[in-house]
Amino acid sequence: MQFLTAIALSLSLLTPVLAVPQPQQSSASAAASSSVAPPAAPSPSAPAPPPSPPPPVSPSGLTLYQQLVLAPTAVDRLALLRDDEFKFNFMAQVPGRPGVASGRGGRTVTANHRTFPALVGAGAAVTIGFLGPCGFNTPHVHPRATELNLVVQGSLMSSFIAENGVRRVDHHQRLWEMVVFPQGALHEEFNPDCGDTVFVASFGHEDPGVGAVAEELFNLPPEVLRAALGVDSINGADVDRYKALIPPNVALGVETCLKKCNIPKNK
Repeated sequence: MQFLTAIALSLSLLTPVLAVPQPQQSSASAAASSSVAPPAAPSPSAPAPPPSPPPPVSPSGLTLYQQLVLAPTAVDRLALLRDDEFKFNFMAQVPGRPGVASGRGGRTVTANHRTFPALVGAGAAVTIGFLGPCGFNTPHVHPRATELNLVVQGSLMSSFIAENGVRRVDHHQRLWEMVVFPQGALHEEFNPDCGDTVFVASFGHEDPGVGAVAEELFNLPPEVLRAALGVDSINGADVDRYKALIPPNVALGVETCLKKCNIPKNK
């Protein structure tokens, strides 16, 4: 009996704490509310509300690349891409399109975050080089990335100079051999054979960049070029003439290879 009395006393003490205070009403509003029926309880079988529609594909007219760059998370970037946009076909890229460099010696095709938007946020890019007989990937630098260069067909002669005051590093890359070109190092590759060569170059940056040395050099002002080369015979007309002689990359390579393969230098 004492146990039941204690329970009743405890409940009486908790009642003021558990009770939800009700706002005071005027006598007029109390009378009005007493005449309104309470709302009906929702039916247990009522259907759930439809899900929110997906975000628009091109809000504010932004390009896919711009949307991917502005996406706050990787999950949001993933939602912006279709399944087929995670695949890049190097053989489908034709000269004249972004990422394609072509000349008499072959072509290179680059997948970076411009040409392959799925790479946005991935921190990587890839170039495939298709070099014909004696094809020459002319001296250049990648200002933002180290290059890993792997031969998957034929062979490749390559060299690099990392900076002033160091030796030139030379390689004869055969099938499935890879070399490293340090970030910013001047380097070149050419096919020494009369058959085709294919290489794969990977980069640890979505936009490794490329600077062709000859093109950049002859884009300097003529007086700067004269001073750099230590000659006085170069004028503006000479610079323009020399620039016009620079072959588009990929060029035809060294003289010994051209003779060996019976390829005329000037067609």
